[in-house]
Amino acid sequence: MAPRAISTGSISFGLVNIPVRLFSAANPSSGISFKLLSKEGHRLKQQYIDPKDDGKVVPRSEMVKGYEVAKDQFVLFQEDELKELQEQATQSIDISEFIPESTVPKLYIQKTWYLGPDRGGDRAYRLLGEALRVTGRCALAKYAARGKMYLVLIAPQDDGLVMYQLHYQHEVQSFDEVPKGDADLKDGELDLAKRIIEQSASEDFRPENYADEVRDRMEAAIQRKMDGQDLTLATDETPKGQIIDLMDALKASLGEAEEEGSAAEQPSERKAKSTSKKRASTRRAKGS
Repeated sequence: MAPRAISTGSISFGLVNIPVRLFSAANPSSGISFKLLSKEGHRLKQQYIDPKDDGKVVPRSEMVKGYEVAKDQFVLFQEDELKELQEQATQSIDISEFIPESTVPKLYIQKTWYLGPDRGGDRAYRLLGEALRVTGRCALAKYAARGKMYLVLIAPQDDGLVMYQLHYQHEVQSFDEVPKGDADLKDGELDLAKRIIEQSASEDFRPENYADEVRDRMEAAIQRKMDGQDLTLATDETPKGQIIDLMDALKASLGEAEEEGSAAEQPSERKAKSTSKKRASTRRAKGS
C-alpha cells in the first residue's frame, strides 16, 4: 500500500515554487502500546482535579494555561491570546541558505520526513534534488505549520528529497556541561581497542540485521494471552564476574572476537591453518 501524505507544502527555491507532499519517515503504528484499565478490565477516563478546592473535578471549559514564573506563581493565558501568538500556518518551506550537511551535528535532528512532489511539481522537485547532489549541499529553511515555525534541513536522498526537522540552538544543551572524566590511556590499550573494532567492522549500515527483540517478546506474550496461556516469568540470571582491569577486559574481548571469527571459518580454512601451525612448529623444533 502506498504511503499516505500527512500534509502538503511548497518549497521556495529562489523564484521557483515547488509544491510538495510530506510523508512520515517513521512508522509509529508499528509500536506496541497499552491502555490503562481497572483491575476488572474497564477503560479508565482521565480527569483533572483542583487539590485546593476539595478535589473538585475541573471541566475543560474552565481550564486556562499558565506559565510558571516562580514557585506556584503563574502568568495566565486564554486560548485566544495564545492563538494570537502562534505562527500563521502557510505550509511554506522558505529556504534561507545552502550548507554542507556534514556541518549539522546529528543531535540537532529531531524528526525526519520524506518529501514527494505534489501536482505540477515533478520537474522543479527533480531539479532541486539534482542541484543539491551536484553541489554537495543541503537547504536550511523555515517551515510554518500547525501554528509553529520549524527549522528544517532539506537534503537529497537516493532519487528524492528528505526534510529533517531540527532543534533550535536553545533546545540543545552544550556538551561542554557534561563531565567527561580525566584519564590517561596505558600503552597498548588503544591498539587493542582498534583491533576489536576492526574485527567487528562493517562498511555498510544494515538495519535489517537487527530486530526489536522486546517488541517480538511482547507480541509473543500477547498471542499467548489471547490463546489462554499463562506467562512463565524468567528468573534473574546470576551476575557474571566482571573484569576490573581495562587492559584485561580488552584482551578478553579480543580473545572472544578471535574465537568467534575462528568459529565462522569454513572447515577447510581451519584445517589449513592447523596444518600451517604444525609445520611452523616442526621447523622451529628442527632449528633448535
